[in-house]
Amino acid sequence: MPRLMLLDTASLYFRAFYGVPDTIRRTDGVPVNAVRGLLDMIARLTTDFDATHLVACWDDDWRPQWRVDLIPTYKSHRVAESVAGAPDVEIVPEALEAQIPMIRRVLGLAGIAIVGAHEHEADDVVGTYASHAGIPVDVVTGDRDLFQVVNDARQVRVIYTARGMRNLEIMTDAAVVGKYRVLPGQYADYATLRGDTSDGLPGVAGIGEKTAAALLGEYGTLEGLLAAVTDTGSGLSASVRSKLAAAIDYLTAAPAVVRLVRDLELPAIEEAGAQLSPVAGEARAELERLAIEWNLGGSVKRLLGALDVRR
Repeated sequence: MPRLMLLDTASLYFRAFYGVPDTIRRTDGVPVNAVRGLLDMIARLTTDFDATHLVACWDDDWRPQWRVDLIPTYKSHRVAESVAGAPDVEIVPEALEAQIPMIRRVLGLAGIAIVGAHEHEADDVVGTYASHAGIPVDVVTGDRDLFQVVNDARQVRVIYTARGMRNLEIMTDAAVVGKYRVLPGQYADYATLRGDTSDGLPGVAGIGEKTAAALLGEYGTLEGLLAAVTDTGSGLSASVRSKLAAAIDYLTAAPAVVRLVRDLELPAIEEAGAQLSPVAGEARAELERLAIEWNLGGSVKRLLGALDVRR
């Protein structure tokens, strides 16, 4: 049965970088720990979850200006340098930055599709493919924001890596409800209310996770909750009404920032080259050569082995 796997690629190569010792280097001294770690993740994930198609979703713009225009603090703490008319430079360890071109080259040689979108994040690429794939989807990420794509009816789930590759969590409708007491479709509104320091989202002062979940449980959506603010008969307490009213500018702007874009014009998964298949010919020879030249150890062999079973 066809099954599409979508990688939140940056989330995974950051995890690989910090999870594999950076003492693993090429002969010229450049670290290759993130390359090795990512390849091992892909080999294991595609095998364990029976992926037939794979897209490495890419941040063509990790901090889109249109999101910053709405919420100026959005990811501001992660900016190394502001660039006028182009994506800002993100704070990335030098040893990891040097490996990103290697990652792209190895994935390309392995026939793994890399897809990004102008002025959008990898999350938006994930959101679009997960919403329109038409086949079961596994999203691999350590980012909670992507819980909003979980949908049992569409057979979309998240393979959550926050606790490490040995402790993967399979996020389904029930798992999201069990963890946060909101449905996946409510998760973006929940994150908006609660805030998220990792993304520079302030949230509503005085409203934490429990209150946010309880409010969405009663009013369904952020729109329904805001309607209750102006409805004196809504039953909303004076305290909560005051907190929401004080944050109305933020609550008006934030949903477009937090919710994934789901209608990007992307190549269809087959056109993107997402179907996994064995690597042969010159591409295989080049990968095997780089495995030696770049000191990638058994990582390339394991990836090739995982793809070979898809004959």
